[in-house]
Amino acid sequence: MSEVTYTAVVTSTAGGRSGGRASSDDGLLDVALAVPGELGGTGGATNPEQMFAAGWASCFVGAVRRVAAEKKVRPTDLAVVAEVTLHHDTAAGEFELSAALRLTASGVDQATAEELVDGAHQVCPYSKATRGNIEVTLHATAG
Repeated sequence: MSEVTYTAVVTSTAGGRSGGRASSDDGLLDVALAVPGELGGTGGATNPEQMFAAGWASCFVGAVRRVAAEKKVRPTDLAVVAEVTLHHDTAAGEFELSAALRLTASGVDQATAEELVDGAHQVCPYSKATRGNIEVTLHATAG
């Protein structure tokens, strides 16, 4: 494995996703956790799927910027929406995730936007970590 650049340290306490907290060792992240109302929980706080989606979307924007620089294109604005879906196979009693990444790139044509989303999916660490493990769909829109 390559040289360590950074390690994030976060602790989840109490009930985890069911009323616990997640906090980072530097104190910059400190959030309450709750099961979403859609899953029969109380809602009113974040959940692991939202945090995963936030991390992936943020990282993916950086990957798009990297690919754009390599291709010598300059989008005027970028946005990535990450949708992380929790699935429950009731027969097997198992849970799994799927994801959709939606890139909007202004200042480029549709073909370039598609090249950017495909290229970013190859270099983004979150995409690499999930490759072959969960279903991921990619969408690109030139804006």
